[in-house]
Amino acid sequence: MKRLGKPWTVGMVTLVLAGGAYLAWLYLKPASLPAGIAAGNGRIEAVEIDIATKIPGRIKDILVDEGDFVSAGQVLAHMDTEQLEAQKREAQAQLQRVTIAVQTAQSTVRQREAERAAAAAVVAQREAEQDAAERRLARSVELAPRGATPIQTLDDDRARYQGAKAATSAAKAQVEATEAGLGAAKSLVVEAKAAVEAAQATIDRIEADIKDSTLRSPRDGRVQYRVAQPGEVLSAGGRVLNFVDLSDVYMTFYLPTEQAGRVALDAEARIVLDAAPQYVVPARVSYVSDVAQFTPKTVETAEERQKLMFRIKARIAPELLRKYIRRVKTGLPGMAYVKLEPEAEWPAFSNGTLAQ
Repeated sequence: MKRLGKPWTVGMVTLVLAGGAYLAWLYLKPASLPAGIAAGNGRIEAVEIDIATKIPGRIKDILVDEGDFVSAGQVLAHMDTEQLEAQKREAQAQLQRVTIAVQTAQSTVRQREAERAAAAAVVAQREAEQDAAERRLARSVELAPRGATPIQTLDDDRARYQGAKAATSAAKAQVEATEAGLGAAKSLVVEAKAAVEAAQATIDRIEADIKDSTLRSPRDGRVQYRVAQPGEVLSAGGRVLNFVDLSDVYMTFYLPTEQAGRVALDAEARIVLDAAPQYVVPARVSYVSDVAQFTPKTVETAEERQKLMFRIKARIAPELLRKYIRRVKTGLPGMAYVKLEPEAEWPAFSNGTLAQ
């Protein structure tokens, strides 16, 4: 008996410890979920947006710090615009020059139109002279053979008619020349007006760049990181701030094939955070992955297919987020529960209070 006493004592102690551990497990193990409810571990996430520069430049100042809550349209930072302002003044001076060029070209057009009118009047005069010379020549041709008019008069009338005819042709050529000049002047007007539009477009582009040099918050949210500091020179697209959009907050969790296949989009969900288990946050399923996230190398049997895990997103209602926006913190772990069947009953959630 003495030889058996020590092993027997050790066995009894081991048995008592094992029994205590089993009772503790029975007491502490989580209650089983009701039928039609699935659950998974996850973390609170939100959409992140980088506040970046549109064009290269130097950061003039940053008006917010990490952790600050900002509203949509709030000014977050300024880029230095001294060079852009100089470019704008240069473009404005160019606009003045081409505006004057338009006025000059329009004056030239009016001058060419006057010259064309004068040339047309000369043509009318020359045609009248040619008509008179032609009638005079016709009389001389009729009277000269009868001796009523000297031959010299006939020759003079013929020469006068040819001169009037040539003068008419010259006057018409002058009209065509003035019309060509008028067309050239009108093309200069079009060119000058195009230059005005180009100069105005340059000013508009520079003003847009100046406006974009004031970095504003696209949505309500919280500044997460200051990526750069005042005085730094950034290239186009350089990040200044990292911004968390607190209007789109969700928990990502994973479910196996059998449960994931029964989750419907917009299905009811509940989120319970480890940091605040007394609150139950209502949510809706906004995404169910169509590709398994954890896939064995080969999937050949039904047992292996059950190992596949699909990613699910439970999105918190935006109106609830707006109400508690200053309490929202990304990265917090917790549990997400989702209804696989619309008529399923929610578990007790340890008597937690539903957030509203």
